[in-house]
Amino acid sequence: MSYILRQQIEKITPLTDKEFEYIFSHFTTKKFKKHQFVVQEGENVPNDFFILDGCLKSYFTDKNGKEHILAFGMQDWWITDYEAYYNQSKATINIDCIEKSELLCLSFQNREKLCAEMHKIEHFFRKKTNKRNVALQQRILSLLSNNAKEKYDQLLQLYPQLFQKVPKQLIASYLGVTRETLSRLNSPTK
Repeated sequence: MSYILRQQIEKITPLTDKEFEYIFSHFTTKKFKKHQFVVQEGENVPNDFFILDGCLKSYFTDKNGKEHILAFGMQDWWITDYEAYYNQSKATINIDCIEKSELLCLSFQNREKLCAEMHKIEHFFRKKTNKRNVALQQRILSLLSNNAKEKYDQLLQLYPQLFQKVPKQLIASYLGVTRETLSRLNSPTK
C-alpha cells in the first residue's frame, strides 16, 4: 500500500524509485482497531500519520464532557495533533479510529531529517501544510458565517465519501449542529 503515499508525493514532485525507497524507509506501519486511540490528550505525539486505510477523527472534549470534532481523516490524508507534534509537547486533542485503520507513522525526527536531506520532500511538506492552512481557514470561516444547511451542503460537496464512513452523530458534531438538525438537513424534503 506504499503506492498510496508515493502517488500523493508525486502529485507535487516526481520521485525516482531509489528516492521513494529512501523516503519510505523513514516510516513505520501500524494497524489500529476500531475505537483505538492514535493520539490521546496529555500524551506525547511522536508521529504524523498518513492514512493508508480506514477513517479517523480528531476531537477535543470540553470541561462539560462534550466532544467537539475538529477533523476527520481518510485514506490518503494526514492527521496528528500538529501543535504537539511540531512543538514536541503533550497532546491537547484526541485522535481515534472510527473504523480499523492502517497508518504510516513518520516521527518528527525523521521528517526533519528527510526535509534537511531532500529538497523535494521539504517542498512536498510545505505544499501540504499550505493546503492544510487554507482548509483550516475555510473551515473556521464556514463555522462563523454559514448556517447549518450551508455547512452541511459544503461538507457533502467537498467530501461525499465521509457520509459513507462516518456515523451521523459525528457529522453533526463536526458541523456544530444537533443530530436532529442533521436529520432534517438530510431529509428528502430539503
